Amino acid sequence: MSFRYTGFADEAGKSLDEQISVVKAAGWNSIEVRALDDGHFCDLSNDQWAKVWARLQAEGISVPSFGGQIANWGRPVSSDFAVDISELKRVAPRMRETGAVCLRVMSYPNDTEQPWSDTDWKREAFRRLRELATIAEGLGVVLGHENCSGYGSRGISEYVEMMEAVDSPAFKTIFDSGNDSLHQNDGEATWRFYEACREHIVHVHIKSARAGDDGTYATCFPDEDPIQARVLADLKARGYNGWISIEPHLHAQIHAAQEITDEDAARATWLDYAKRLEALVAKVG
Repeated sequence: MSFRYTGFADEAGKSLDEQISVVKAAGWNSIEVRALDDGHFCDLSNDQWAKVWARLQAEGISVPSFGGQIANWGRPVSSDFAVDISELKRVAPRMRETGAVCLRVMSYPNDTEQPWSDTDWKREAFRRLRELATIAEGLGVVLGHENCSGYGSRGISEYVEMMEAVDSPAFKTIFDSGNDSLHQNDGEATWRFYEACREHIVHVHIKSARAGDDGTYATCFPDEDPIQARVLADLKARGYNGWISIEPHLHAQIHAAQEITDEDAARATWLDYAKRLEALVAKVG
């Protein structure tokens, strides 16, 4: 069994040319699509997407996953649900066209200005996710919930409750190997969540983190975070042979509107991250 490598190349460059260039420089042939120039891949018109996909095909670049916006940090439980349904219906044909494994979703964070009660938040978030999963199943695609933002990312019990409530073959898990460490300032939090979710994993994001001198966790390279080796070794032992996608968060953080300020440095870091991940995988294997 072997992993297949991809990554959010928008953390190395904003344009399609830059993203294609960096994955090729890494020796890879895949991009997990998300940001493009000053927009988002999922918001492209059909004509725009057709041109992008033709270019990617000409370059021999595959698209294993769409880093979508549904139910993410920018779309709380109080947001317009029709926007998410529209995105799913727009992207699903593109997923089938590319053979993408999943569309990344989250699980609706609470409204920060007028917070809902936990009961109402959970009820509405689960209702929306069940409806989205039903639509996805009918369209022949899979939604991958990332442990990043929303009700299902509050903790392990909430995650398990969400998976049981949605209960759909079209609703799986994207495991991010750094978010729980960063959110809880605890590297073991990532391992605990991995143990809880590994039966549902359809796709993996590699993000690594370690504690600084003040105890606060910050992103780092994968070989600097011991949890990454444990996760990768267990994935191998369990026969996972899907994609692992790098999301370094060292020069750019899309959710925090932290954009690339030094393109050369961002590209060099992304390539170093990719190389060090491959070396770590070889080591644990």
